[in-house]
Amino acid sequence: MTGILKKEIAHTRISSISAVFPAYNDGGTIASMVAAASIALRQVAEDYEIVVVNDGSSDYTAEILDEISSRYSELRVITHPSNQGYGAALRSGFSAATKDWVFYTDGDSQYNPLELVNLVNALHSSVDVVNGYKLNRNDSWVRIVIGRAYHYFVKFLFDIHIRDVDCDFRLIPRRILEEIELKSNSGAICLELVKKIEDAGYVIAEVPVNHYSRKYGVSQFFVPWRILRTLRQLADLYWMLVVRKEHLQNKKT
Repeated sequence: MTGILKKEIAHTRISSISAVFPAYNDGGTIASMVAAASIALRQVAEDYEIVVVNDGSSDYTAEILDEISSRYSELRVITHPSNQGYGAALRSGFSAATKDWVFYTDGDSQYNPLELVNLVNALHSSVDVVNGYKLNRNDSWVRIVIGRAYHYFVKFLFDIHIRDVDCDFRLIPRRILEEIELKSNSGAICLELVKKIEDAGYVIAEVPVNHYSRKYGVSQFFVPWRILRTLRQLADLYWMLVVRKEHLQNKKT
């Protein structure tokens, strides 16, 4: 017990932090994600909040969030009347975040918020952002193959240097999120986020994290019309970020 207590005391502490969860039909998992985040946040900061963006869920996500709001004073819920997309939910969460650091992951419980501690422990004077990368992907072989193909495709096309573009388990200073101005509404926002952070010259530390199989609901990415929308947004991002380099031009001005 003494060793465990010493290990907990040794955790790196930061000034303040917002945990952001985009949620769409995550009624079976969002309560446990909020509970785990509450525990993790207390280990890394005195000042913290949890922001859940309910992106027009059609299941009982709204009822669950209403139920647990009385238990977690640090919880704020933002509701989109209709589903606007993963990127739109994430941008709403980022805009609502008020603390110095922003941690985000999905509301579907495929990542464990308790591993936030490992991201914070990776911070030091030369690190700006901490990015998780999956130790193993616990999905069907079809999703693993598609995910790996997507990963290598966008790494090559956009000249991305981190090892896991689509690992949605990140710790970012809010000042950087305010600077880079995200625009994507789909899952392509993760690529846009990483590309803009790398091109701005920020240093990214990488930390291994566990990835778990989905216990509730279905993946929103592997819906045909969403894949088509994401591919269209990838084309738009390539034109904007690689060909025209609009984000770098805006920075110069």
